[in-house]
Amino acid sequence: QVQLVESGGGSVQSGGSLRLSCAASGYTYNRYCLAWFRQAPGKNREGVAFLDFDGSTSYADSVKGRFTISQDKAKNTLYLQMSHLKPEDTAMYYCGVDGWCDWGGMTYMGKGTLVTVSP
Repeated sequence: QVQLVESGGGSVQSGGSLRLSCAASGYTYNRYCLAWFRQAPGKNREGVAFLDFDGSTSYADSVKGRFTISQDKAKNTLYLQMSHLKPEDTAMYYCGVDGWCDWGGMTYMGKGTLVTVSP
């Protein structure tokens, strides 16, 4: 059974930083993609960052240069380092895993962690 548990969300002022974590377990893909999505109030869910099995990364234009996705395989943990945060980054953040990277969503996703950025 795939389990994804996000943590690290919170409230921060504009310009601040946060690091989100996602404890992932139970997936058995030989080739997999790990990702972060977010959904702001009243908006659709959007892909934020992807980490493919070969180590390649992809980012939404809105977060390029500010967010970094990484993985600690020994700890089975996915991270999202967020810097220079803006009020428009306020959203529920979800991690996901699938056999391939899909900006539309992943088969398995966690329950989310809330990030609030104040002006």
